[in-house]
Order: sequence, then C-alpha cells, then structure tokens
Amino acid sequence: MSYQDIEFDLSGGIARLTLNRPDKLNSFTANMHAEVADALTRIETEGARVLVLTGAGRGFCAGQDLSERKPAADGTPPDLGETVDKFYAPLVRRLNALPMPVVVGVNGVAAGAGANLAFAGDIVIAKASANFIQSFCRLGLIPDTGGTFALPRLVGRARAMGLALLGDKLSAKQAEEWGLIWQCVADEEFDAALERLAAHFAAAPTKGLAFTKRALQASLGNDLSTQLDLERDMMRELGRSADYAEGVAAFLGKREPQFKGQ
Repeated sequence: MSYQDIEFDLSGGIARLTLNRPDKLNSFTANMHAEVADALTRIETEGARVLVLTGAGRGFCAGQDLSERKPAADGTPPDLGETVDKFYAPLVRRLNALPMPVVVGVNGVAAGAGANLAFAGDIVIAKASANFIQSFCRLGLIPDTGGTFALPRLVGRARAMGLALLGDKLSAKQAEEWGLIWQCVADEEFDAALERLAAHFAAAPTKGLAFTKRALQASLGNDLSTQLDLERDMMRELGRSADYAEGVAAFLGKREPQFKGQ
C-alpha cells in the first residue's frame, strides 16, 4: 500500500510512523486512519521491535480534521460516536496491545485527539516548544481517544478536570513535571533523543518489555493478590525465553547481550 497521509518505514526492527499532513497540523481524516491501520498491521506482522510515532512539520497532531465532520446537506449532524467506534477507539486499543514499546515523539502542538493519541504511547518525549491542549471543551465535547481514561490516571482528578474543562495549553515542560510525559527535551536535541530511544529498544529484550507493558496496564484494574499471581505467571514464561538465557549468559560472561526479542 502506498501512503498519502503518513510516512512509514520498517528496518532494523524499528518501525517509524510519521503523520504527514503538515499543512493541516497532521489532523486525522478517514484516509489517514486507514493508512495508520495498515501500517499497524505491518508492524504487528513484519518483525518490528519498537514503534516510533511522530508528526511532520510544526505539529504532532491537531486531532480530527473537522472538515470531515460537518453536518450533511439536509442538516443531519455527524455521528461522532460512530467516529470514535470506527477510528479512534481501535487505534488506542491497537497501540495499547502492541507487543513492543511505543515511543511517541511530540514535535509540536498536540491538540484534542492528537494529545490523547500521544498519551497512549509507552514512552513520550516532547520538544520544549511543544504543547498539549484538551480542546474538546471548546466544541462542547468530551476528551475521547482514551483521554478520560488516561488523564486522571496520569495526573489525578484535579489536574485532569482542569485540563478537560478549561482547555488551556499545557507546555511540554509542565507536562513532564506533572507526569504526563517521560521527558521534555530541547528542540535541537529532540531528533537525536528520539533516535537513541529507537536504537535502545531495537536491541532490547522485546518479549520482556512487552510483558512489562501488559503487567503495568493490568495493574490499573487488579488487586494486589491478582497482580502478584500475574507476575508469577509472567516470570515463569519469561524465565524460559531465549532473551533471558542470553541475558544471564552475557552477565556471567561479562559481555554485552545480543537480544533477539524472543
């Protein structure tokens, strides 16, 4: 499949997916959703060990392209629930379920669904000049794309309410301080920081990282006893993995491990 609204490359275990409608701040259209979905299928099936998601130009993603959500000619309003069900919810679920780290590089404004798409990543870094906006309240809507799930869990009720009800810009630095993202980096260091993360995860024990991701996600809904049982089961399986055997052998041999992600 040739792509019009994204750029995609998969090599050396690193999948790079760039939202590519810079003139529209990479806002989502139905075609962009279809292209992202196709790229995710390739990521799931073609041996990727890390996904790096970012945007082209001066923005990360401005959310939904509202020109595709105008009322019909007869005045019938669009079914936004269908939009969520068909596009945004599946996107968040697929990112959540990817058996590898999802690294999000926020290179500029992340607004609406774009902000919450960023928060669906596992490791999120942002340029110091970037900002995050829960712009839904300005349209009489709620934070979708997992926003109502992620925000209170990441920053607590008071800050989540403030972000969602006021729609103010949140700087990348403040997002880092609040725990919304992993790191705010100087603009001139952003590309290098993103590449370092990609290279790190491409050489890491991918299966163990995937299990870690699943375990942390499960902990949000588990009690302690259930979580301890999950840890036991995961450790049992990982203890039989090739990466664990290589990690132990490398440690004992005082050399760098050569993980295969298995």
